[in-house]
Amino acid sequence: MSVPTDKSAPLKPLQGAPLAMLTLAVALATFMEILDLSIANVAVPTIAGNLGVSASQGTWVISSYSVASAIMLPLTGWISKRFGEVRVFSLSVTLFVLMSMMCGLSTSLPMLVFFRLMQGMVSGPMVPLSQSLMLNNYPPERRGVALALWSMTIIIAPIAGPILGGWITDNFSWPWIFFINVPIGLTAGFITWRTLRKRETPTLKLPIDVIGLVLLVAGVGALQLMLDNGNDLDWFGSPLIVALAVVAVVALCYFVVWELTEKHPVVDLSLFARRNFRYGVIALSLGFFGFFATTIIFPLWLQTTMGYTATWAGLATAPSGVLAIILMPLIGRNIQRLPLRVLSSFSFIAFGIAAFWFGSFNLDASFGQLVWPRVFQGLGIAAFFIPINQIILSGLPPERLAVASGLSNFFRTLAASFATAISVFVWDHRAIYHHATLNEYVNVYNPPAIDFIARTRALGLPPESANALVDQMVSQQSVMLATNDVFWGIGVLCLLLIGSIWLTRPPFGTVGAGAGH
Repeated sequence: MSVPTDKSAPLKPLQGAPLAMLTLAVALATFMEILDLSIANVAVPTIAGNLGVSASQGTWVISSYSVASAIMLPLTGWISKRFGEVRVFSLSVTLFVLMSMMCGLSTSLPMLVFFRLMQGMVSGPMVPLSQSLMLNNYPPERRGVALALWSMTIIIAPIAGPILGGWITDNFSWPWIFFINVPIGLTAGFITWRTLRKRETPTLKLPIDVIGLVLLVAGVGALQLMLDNGNDLDWFGSPLIVALAVVAVVALCYFVVWELTEKHPVVDLSLFARRNFRYGVIALSLGFFGFFATTIIFPLWLQTTMGYTATWAGLATAPSGVLAIILMPLIGRNIQRLPLRVLSSFSFIAFGIAAFWFGSFNLDASFGQLVWPRVFQGLGIAAFFIPINQIILSGLPPERLAVASGLSNFFRTLAASFATAISVFVWDHRAIYHHATLNEYVNVYNPPAIDFIARTRALGLPPESANALVDQMVSQQSVMLATNDVFWGIGVLCLLLIGSIWLTRPPFGTVGAGAGH
């Protein structure tokens, strides 16, 4: 049986300036990695035009990154055990900078997609290792603060991505959305290595689970490609989507069976035997599904129906981070004294109320009216990430934090992919349904419809223009009703999730201290 190569006693937590520098470096790296999940979204039309391809082909810039990142997340535990968390994190950041440069220098779509794929692959370990490095080097009594600071970057980056990406693309050129990673990444990598190079985690010479790795790559890769391209290809009306679905289901089913019986699994699924980890990951994933779905549909609705530009839609979306930034440090500082299940339940209630609030809007909603529910949603964000991550990681020894963080972040990332695909699918199909339903009332037997058409003709509009105006109004109302439907569905989901968090059991202890459940 393999044994750790380093049997030295655990080092004391960092204090003072070294701890502050580590926090800055890890926050920068996490922000940079998550930012790149969304910063390219608004630049896809520009990138596609400059490289001479269609906008649908340009979406491979997004899907290639997300596929590679999703595959690498659950592998983080095995890689960090084999080579050490500090080495893997520092190398990931360095390679991320290099791949970012190559993305910016790309002159064709295949070249850009390849380097985005490589960028996503090397980025996989960055987020879970940033979490475990902070927790392992913070004093036990301040690990709640560490979780708060880490969670803030998870929230701010997706909100800042579209705004920053749009501004850079409009004022400079699309390669700069990748070049900005260079100074950020070099700073983060240098500080991390200088601070932690003598604090490397113990390593294990574990054999490579080749079969598990192949099944993971095939299953997650096929699933991610199916989710990214399902809406564009009419889902199961496309032979490609059907084939991807079959590959994903078969590969992932075999993967689970194999990993549960393998002596040295590439992904430690035994973590799900822990009650708090199991139900905590369910609450985290489905809660993030609801949050991310609102973040996807809200700006889409503003731009397609309400006439907002990308910049103004981003500004309307951003206020959800205001209260989160203010409250997260307070919650993190007092996490050991707070009732975590009550706090998590409050977050789901706040998410639900915000979703129902969104679902009450109509086409006359002003910018000010749209901002307030986003501000209120920040209450839920502040009470969501820190308590649930505390529940998920509580009771785990330090050497299992990277594994657990990688696995929980994998499901969080997968939930975001599902949220994007499912919310847009439901939104589109509910809009079609409402359009057909509303059109039934536009006929010669409906007095209000007859009166409206008569008034348009009285203004001098020809019949064709009057009919086009009516159809435009029906389409706008259909999308508005579909948006309301999606938000009401999200609100119901959030309230139902309250039950999942009460399936966990205290005491939740201190993260990384190995306390019992």
